[in-house]
Amino acid sequence: MGAIGTGPAAKTQRHKVTGDIHLVLRCGDNVLLGRRQNTGFGDGAWHLPSGHLEAEESVVAALIREAGEEVGVVIRAEDVRFSHVMHSSSSGGRVAFFFSVTDWEGEPVNREPEKCSALGWFALDALPDHMIDYCRNVMRYVADEVSFSVYGW
Repeated sequence: MGAIGTGPAAKTQRHKVTGDIHLVLRCGDNVLLGRRQNTGFGDGAWHLPSGHLEAEESVVAALIREAGEEVGVVIRAEDVRFSHVMHSSSSGGRVAFFFSVTDWEGEPVNREPEKCSALGWFALDALPDHMIDYCRNVMRYVADEVSFSVYGW
């Protein structure tokens, strides 16, 4: 038996993931999407308002922050509903959290025109042709109330 800290188990590294937060802002059967621009990923494609989880921030707090930063709406924590979580192989591994919100304050506006060329409401069963692929998949899962998926592994 080898010394403590040697051998195969010592070489195992813990997997580190980036947390992504996605806002599924719903008005009836419609969902708010933004057209990406100048981001370096999926420019021209429609996508949910989203962002990254920051250190020492809950996923709900991140969602509320991103909603204000990106589309200018105020969301209360009690109005946030979990919809889906996806483990993606992107960038070596990401965990994307999707939360639905049907009650908010304010009118959605594009607060990041340097990253988003337009906002639009789309029916869940009539999404735009050009979308980020994993987002399109998740919209089907949300509509079907499927809470978990794996993508790209």
